[in-house]
Amino acid sequence: MPRYLIPRVLIVLPDNLMERSTPVMSPPSPEPTMAPAAAQRLVSPWGLSVAPMMAWTDRHCRHFHRLITRHTRLYTEMVTTGALVHGDVEKHLRHDAATEQPTALQIGGSEPDEMAHAARLAVQWGYDEINLNCGCPSERVQRGAFGACLMNEAPLVADGVKAMLDAVGSTIPVTVKHRIGIDRVERYEFVRDFVGTVADAGCRVFIVHARNAWLQGLSPKENREIPPLRYEIVHRLKREFPGLVICINGGITTNEQVAEQLAAVDGVMVGRAAYHDPVLMAEWDARFWGQGTAVVPDDEWRLDIERQMVDYIESEHRRFGTPWAHAATHMLGLWNTRPGARAWRRVWSDHRLKAHPVREVAALALQARLSARKEEPLASAVE
Repeated sequence: MPRYLIPRVLIVLPDNLMERSTPVMSPPSPEPTMAPAAAQRLVSPWGLSVAPMMAWTDRHCRHFHRLITRHTRLYTEMVTTGALVHGDVEKHLRHDAATEQPTALQIGGSEPDEMAHAARLAVQWGYDEINLNCGCPSERVQRGAFGACLMNEAPLVADGVKAMLDAVGSTIPVTVKHRIGIDRVERYEFVRDFVGTVADAGCRVFIVHARNAWLQGLSPKENREIPPLRYEIVHRLKREFPGLVICINGGITTNEQVAEQLAAVDGVMVGRAAYHDPVLMAEWDARFWGQGTAVVPDDEWRLDIERQMVDYIESEHRRFGTPWAHAATHMLGLWNTRPGARAWRRVWSDHRLKAHPVREVAALALQARLSARKEEPLASAVE
């Protein structure tokens, strides 16, 4: 039986452990000291964003990310227009607009009237942007005739953009996320003509994944890794379309890379790096948005984020019956690189604890992390 399930330990753990103003632990291991990077005050609302990622960037994930960065633009996972026309709209669109802003709704579809319906719903549900997916290469998406295959149908994308703009006017922006090419088509003119056609319909913001999408022979995961990154294509788009907002996406994993790309384009979208290593976002508000003071992501800072997430999870369970595991899975990277992180993740990932109250699980995770650090036993510290 795992050490953290010993009944004697459960008895001494207070219910309000995660609410303590001072964490029950010895002083944290010192973090490397680094001079704060010079701030780059972003001008465009799209200056820095977290990518839409299927099965990941749900409303729980976005709440977690918003605890770390207040000003970065967040995106929903892709929602098909068919699901919004025929499915459970509340299930797909419910979010806390007051705390999540700015947040964009990304849709997948190819019917202009359905896109217009989705855009109206985006306004109704308090989203700040409606974004059309023209970059997903999965076979399921291709069967629905949307995603990356729409790059072969620029006039149809333009019709969809126009329909959405007609539906919402200037209430929220209509944007497009796409690749730099399809299959083995690597001519710059292909993506240039796509952007030009869609821009003529009124789209002013393009988020460009700097890889081709191979519609045959590669899985979605392989499509994120095998086609080579060609940042110079996105940079050239910005030079040739200076009046458009051009943002870059793909393979960006450090804040130094973010800063480098911002010298050539209007914005940077970070995907899996932000999800797996959320502490990456800790300096975004101060360094890139010029808002607030620089954050030191030490153990105290991490524990405070965890406490706030536990409060949220408890509230979601009370209001909607949401199982804690549905939300907690998004914060598993919070303690990466810190002593005890693996033991902490093991508790939060333990399916045998799913029926336990979230605060009990949080206390067990804390105990496991401290034990792995060979700290004083938690029971003695509490007493």
